[in-house]
Amino acid sequence: MSCVIYLDSIEKKEALNKISEYLHFEIVKKVPVKGAFLDIKDNGLCFTLNSENPSNYLNIDFLSGSMGWRLKRADHERLLKKTLGKNIDTLTIFDGTAGFLSDAMIFLAQGHKIIACEQSKIVYLLVKDALARAKGKIPYLQNLEFLNDNSIEAFKKLNNIDLVYLDPMYPETKKKALGSGNINSIKNILEIEKIENKGDLLFYDFKKLHYKKIVLKRPIKANKIDLNINYQVKGKSTRYDIYI
Repeated sequence: MSCVIYLDSIEKKEALNKISEYLHFEIVKKVPVKGAFLDIKDNGLCFTLNSENPSNYLNIDFLSGSMGWRLKRADHERLLKKTLGKNIDTLTIFDGTAGFLSDAMIFLAQGHKIIACEQSKIVYLLVKDALARAKGKIPYLQNLEFLNDNSIEAFKKLNNIDLVYLDPMYPETKKKALGSGNINSIKNILEIEKIENKGDLLFYDFKKLHYKKIVLKRPIKANKIDLNINYQVKGKSTRYDIYI
């Protein structure tokens, strides 16, 4: 699977050249007839998996849609609040599986500082573009540091992290083989970039390091991948296994 960058306007050339240099992807001036491509639309940087279905594309938006709605009611995200414990102080949280910052943004909205790490360059650029569009409109973004790196290597360079948050891609089941749109997008992007999805193995890598607390997000019925759980926070479809 390959990906190109589609340039449809000279006004976008400078921005797309920078993206091309970062990703080492070819820029094309004709609409791709097959495969995946990145382009800049009116709503920002977009990723289209299948050029034969150009209306189905991925664009990150923190100001509207489902993510905008979640941020407006961040205080109602009680499960995520419970995972942090009863401590009301501001925490420094390392999100080792940043993805589209779905949960990291909630932690930010609840008053915490976040260092989020994403290994995919494509996902990183899509999210960076969304953050740039939200700058000045979401004040707590100043408490976010967003990295494009291997999360284990990034974590080793840091000090005074109160909590490691991990949300690896859930094990695939037959019933959920199609998965959610976001999960499928990330899986395809990782394939394009030839990045290994370590899944649960990432948790074991973090367990070998010095940490204060790890919060591992899991499907409610998933097997425990480590029996030494200190406590759990459970919802209807999701649970959080906490290790101290």
